[in-house]
Amino acid sequence: SMASQASRSSGLGPARDGTHHWWAQRLTSIALVPLTLAFLPAFAGVAAEGFHAVRETYSHPFHAITAILFIAAALYHLLLGVQVVIEDYIHHGVWKRTLLVLNTLGCILLGAAGVFAIARIALAPF
Repeated sequence: SMASQASRSSGLGPARDGTHHWWAQRLTSIALVPLTLAFLPAFAGVAAEGFHAVRETYSHPFHAITAILFIAAALYHLLLGVQVVIEDYIHHGVWKRTLLVLNTLGCILLGAAGVFAIARIALAPF
């Protein structure tokens, strides 16, 4: 191998990004455990009760911030996971780059829509 001893022992592959990606995937999965436990009961409790109940619940900063953090962590985790699948199973360069860009744009758009929706609900006048 042409790699130096230090390069081989650092755990970085040719892209120099493997360790960071692995850690980010693990940290988002760990963060999603308490965020899910905080987000789902509040959301499930008011989802069927109508807009006024949802607005009342998410007008409290704790619930709004928890929902935004849940959306951000879940979509970043999704971005990383789908990226790995694309890199592992799509071998044609143009298709791979196209799908990676679409994956990134899709997660950004979903995240922006989710944060906008939570902010709109949380800041709506009573």
